[in-house]
Amino acid sequence: MVAALVVLWSVGPPASGPQQVQVYLTTTAGAGGRQVVKGLEKQAPLTFAPGGGGGIAVDEGKKYQRFEGGGASFTDTAAWLLNSSGALSDRARAATMKKLFDPADGLGLSFVRNPMGASDLARFGYTYDDRPAGRTDPGLQHFSVAHDLADVLPLTAWARRLNPAVTVMASPWSAPAWMKDNRKLDQGWLRAKYYGVYARYFVKYLQAYRDRGVPVDYVSVQNEPTCCSGYPSMRWNGSGLAYFTKHDLLPALRHAGLSTKVLVLDWNWDTYREFAAPTVDDPAVRRHPNFGGVAWHGYSGEVTRQTRLHHRYPGLAAYDTEHSGGRWVRNQQREDMRNLIDYTRNWGRSWVKWSLAVDQNGGPHHGGCGNCTGLVTVHRGDGRHGTVDYTVEYYTMGHLTKFVRPGARRIGSTASAALPNVAWRNPDGSRALIVYNDTGRTRRTDINWHGQHVTYALPAGASATFTW
Repeated sequence: MVAALVVLWSVGPPASGPQQVQVYLTTTAGAGGRQVVKGLEKQAPLTFAPGGGGGIAVDEGKKYQRFEGGGASFTDTAAWLLNSSGALSDRARAATMKKLFDPADGLGLSFVRNPMGASDLARFGYTYDDRPAGRTDPGLQHFSVAHDLADVLPLTAWARRLNPAVTVMASPWSAPAWMKDNRKLDQGWLRAKYYGVYARYFVKYLQAYRDRGVPVDYVSVQNEPTCCSGYPSMRWNGSGLAYFTKHDLLPALRHAGLSTKVLVLDWNWDTYREFAAPTVDDPAVRRHPNFGGVAWHGYSGEVTRQTRLHHRYPGLAAYDTEHSGGRWVRNQQREDMRNLIDYTRNWGRSWVKWSLAVDQNGGPHHGGCGNCTGLVTVHRGDGRHGTVDYTVEYYTMGHLTKFVRPGARRIGSTASAALPNVAWRNPDGSRALIVYNDTGRTRRTDINWHGQHVTYALPAGASATFTW
């Protein structure tokens, strides 16, 4: 067995009397890292004893970005499954929502990113101003969020009641078909003559949510611009996105008196230069009070681009807004924990998965992803109809959201390939250290803090959050 040392220390002396560290452990069985054996299982507390040193230091003197939240999306699929599909009883629905969003009795999910219209994880294609073929609505007289009133909006409002710290983001997959050159929800370009109309479409959506008690904190210009055919999507180029953002969307939000902030890109690290740089490099955009930063997806490219961009524009906020779990992932626990740690060690203020829920068949879906997984699986029409499974993604997300609150500040911790980790200090002064054992053997970790230590044996491939 190879020993590894993890050192925890803080500025100032410890409180009088023996200090305790609480440990929450997640382990899985099987090569895919999906079969949960211990899910955020509370271990016997550890008590600091004098002595210790060396290893990975957590340095509260080094302060980085603030945490805004972790969570997933009320896709049409997730919201319908949880609410009006008939799969869940009222009691099961309430229990599931509590386990997802309640900070005390659940995970305390704190970031919800909702599609602004249909996505691939929807039952059918729709926007908020669909018109019959050949008809248009430049005055947006037929605009309506009626679709969302059934499931998406009431569940988002419920989540905010359970956790008032929830951040809400919206992301469009497609403009209404009549605004596009191919007159379809699938692909096509937004016609330039409708740029101003589309900006007002955003405003009407944000006002409709605000007026129903769900203010939207962030909106992206486009989910994954140009990707992908086979479901609602829309083509853009970098110059078009920059023009629309600067001359249409940001002024429309300002004129409407909305505080919602715009995030650009909402796609992978390796697409930044083509689709986001023309917008971000404009100092007038960066100074705009409604500009919020960059939204990143983690499917391709290098996460270190977030740090490189931070060094170029230190005030530019980074949000990691989508990385789905799925049956294609070789080891789901490992991927989640590496994402959680890598994103936030590279200045990410959020960690947001994709759909909150899918059914046992990975649906319903409208093209696109047929093998995505969610934080929960809602069984319908099978032998377990009406039950909810809490997947490994539920527990990996919980290692962050259950112990790191919005407003927490990331603090220094020495990087480790064997024990990747990230440390936080909460607004109340409590600390959380998240560690993953990325090796094939138990790692005996000697945890040191202010001249004291505790020892813990972290199993191979296990996730742990240490709090004190």
